[in-house]
Amino acid sequence: MIDKTTLWSVIIGLGLGSFLLRFAFTGFVGDRPMPAWLLRHLRYTAVAVLPALVAPQVLWPAATDGVPDPARMAAAAVTLAVGLISKNVLAAMLAGGATLYGMLLLLG
Repeated sequence: MIDKTTLWSVIIGLGLGSFLLRFAFTGFVGDRPMPAWLLRHLRYTAVAVLPALVAPQVLWPAATDGVPDPARMAAAAVTLAVGLISKNVLAAMLAGGATLYGMLLLLG
């Protein structure tokens, strides 16, 4: 077990770091308009978060002890294809989920 002092030091340090990162935009910038180049880059933040969360589960799934399997690869490919073709996030996620479920049933 980790020492309680170390644990609380890490928790407080991470909390302060998280606060300072958010405060950098809300506190320092405040009501001033942000430059166009920064707004252009911030638009892609949400687009980058979902793949960053999903990629490890596709490439190193815990369900297969870190070995990539065809069901997850197929679901990722279908999700990407439907997303690119339809430009609809919900349709892509539903198609990928249905593909994963179907492939897991089919492959066992």
